[in-house]
Amino acid sequence: MEKGYKIKTGIFGGTFNPIHIGHLALANYLCEFGEVDEVWFMVTPQNPFKRNETLLDDWMRLEMVEAAVKDYPHFSASDFEFQLPKPSYTVTTLNRLAEVYPEREFHLIIGADNWASFDRWKSPEEIIRKHHVLIYPRKGYPLDPESLPPQARMVETPLLEISSTFIRNAIHQGKDVRYFLHPEVCRIIKKRNLYTK
Repeated sequence: MEKGYKIKTGIFGGTFNPIHIGHLALANYLCEFGEVDEVWFMVTPQNPFKRNETLLDDWMRLEMVEAAVKDYPHFSASDFEFQLPKPSYTVTTLNRLAEVYPEREFHLIIGADNWASFDRWKSPEEIIRKHHVLIYPRKGYPLDPESLPPQARMVETPLLEISSTFIRNAIHQGKDVRYFLHPEVCRIIKKRNLYTK
């Protein structure tokens, strides 16, 4: 690695309730096609915009993320936000990460749907000023790359419209959705009888 090079670390935050192949394929694409060197799956204890969502225990969701990412060297599961004040604000997380890991350049990974409401986030200008933002496409949220500030850019990732809500509801209905999940995540869900109630 050349001198002065900062590792490009993508921060993919979410409740991951549960993590699914859409999350993994997106992050895989970003690593393999030159956007970032690695992706950290940042398990969020409580998303300020999802206060009504019933979440599994933080450590249970982290366990599923760890199981899903363990065999790919560019992925890591992170409990970094577990030690931060709740609810989890992205600006707080990114600023703290930059302090703890000065050898890394952090790139926030968000969907075009989140970008559409980015001005409602806590301190959006500070996030843009201090960090990089990678925006992936979401159906129904067209985005003009020319309208983006210098620190933000659109990445043309494959469009995989899968949601954790869909998976939870399908499991609750007794559907077999094994191919929407990493095999190890599927095993944990079945073994512990998750999302059936």
